[in-house]
Amino acid sequence: MKRFLEVRRAGMVSCFIVLMNIMFVSCNGKDNKEPISSRDLKANYLAFLSSVPFPTTLSFCGEKVPLDIPEVRERAEREFYLNLQTPGQLILYIKRAGRYFPIFEQMLKQENVPEDLKYLAVAESALFMARSPKDAVGVWQFMEPTARSMGLRVDEFIDERRHVGKSTKAAIQYLKSGYAASKSWSLAAAGYNMGHGGVKENIDFQKGETFYDLFLNEETSRYVLRIAVIKELMEHAEKYGLSLSEEDVYKPSKVKTVMVDRAITDLADWALNNGTTYKDIKLLNPWILKRTLPAPKGGAYYIDVPN
Repeated sequence: MKRFLEVRRAGMVSCFIVLMNIMFVSCNGKDNKEPISSRDLKANYLAFLSSVPFPTTLSFCGEKVPLDIPEVRERAEREFYLNLQTPGQLILYIKRAGRYFPIFEQMLKQENVPEDLKYLAVAESALFMARSPKDAVGVWQFMEPTARSMGLRVDEFIDERRHVGKSTKAAIQYLKSGYAASKSWSLAAAGYNMGHGGVKENIDFQKGETFYDLFLNEETSRYVLRIAVIKELMEHAEKYGLSLSEEDVYKPSKVKTVMVDRAITDLADWALNNGTTYKDIKLLNPWILKRTLPAPKGGAYYIDVPN
């Protein structure tokens, strides 16, 4: 019966999304003589949101969210329903995960840390090579000073915050340092948002033990719950009417890596000489900022080209 209700509910959600699209077209079509009012659209949308049940459990890295605490549940519901308001964004999360999650999962496994940490990147950047208003960059959204402290190169030619492998390794190391101090992945994630020093200062002052014991700034107090909700929505997408096949998700690029131990004075010519294009080099290597690369300092560049 429970499975039947979930399938029925998922079907209702899917039908509602289709219905909304039809109504949108109807309201904007040239030949429509009786457009549905915005009030009706809003009423239907509100009815849809209120019909979706809030999950009974949420967790992150094996740590349960204490939904029995009323204010925690209220904060979690905020993230849940706000995310449901943007089904297009959720679809993009799932599509982009096909490109990035295999990389993250392999590296997380190698470091013996929870796989759930991959959802931080979704919360940080929507798995997009983004730059925030505060100048945080990349899928893991490193600020420049933090990036450099974690060994990433950031200068006028190269920004390794935009290198998926290197930035993922740096993010894992930063999270591991937070876990080593707090013995909690939720607190480590909070430290990723506000700094591990800020988390420790709040624990010491407030004499708390868990993330849910602390009164923090609004952004950080939402952060861990947002990650837990994103995990729920992505792992149980069909339950919420988002049904994507394997063919729908973006795939990791098939590449081979070329070692370069000298300067590249013209990246377009270099690309052509390696059987590809400047566009492909820039798309596959977003860490390369300019049209040239200076000679590497005591090492080599490893540049991905289409295989």
